[in-house]
Amino acid sequence: MMVKTELEKAGLQPTVVDLGEVEIKEAPTPSQLKQLESSLNDLGFELIDDQKSRLIEQIKTLIIEHVHYTEAQSPLKLSALLSSKLNYDYGYLSNLFSAVEGSTIEKYYIAQRIEKVKELLVYNELSLSEIAFQLGYSSVAYLSSQFKQVTGMTPSAFKALQGRKRQNLEDI
Repeated sequence: MMVKTELEKAGLQPTVVDLGEVEIKEAPTPSQLKQLESSLNDLGFELIDDQKSRLIEQIKTLIIEHVHYTEAQSPLKLSALLSSKLNYDYGYLSNLFSAVEGSTIEKYYIAQRIEKVKELLVYNELSLSEIAFQLGYSSVAYLSSQFKQVTGMTPSAFKALQGRKRQNLEDI
């Protein structure tokens, strides 16, 4: 409601006001944008422009590529990898990501790693220790702990659950 009120004060007509996203009928003038940005900052909100949105998407894309499409894990930590690829300080990237997404880069990274673990478990070609090594986990115990924390079940329980969903070709 506060954001909608500030939009209307700036002479803008919002059609949609959702958490973190606003649609308006007409493009704002530079003076309207400046007024809106100032009033939103006073309320503790931040006006996110297209450059920042693109940066968030680049962060997500780099994490997805790193987790899902890179064969050998990089010796760089995630923070160093993102900083070097995007040419921004990791603190800035982290704060921006958290402000826009409502979650941390680390949580997004963990979620992507767990999705990759699930995928590899379903394929049933690698042992849990091979999966842990491939994804750069320090131990199988740490992978299992993180997996359970995110999914609510152990990797073994997940694998067993997936096994029951699939039928042998002879049984179809």
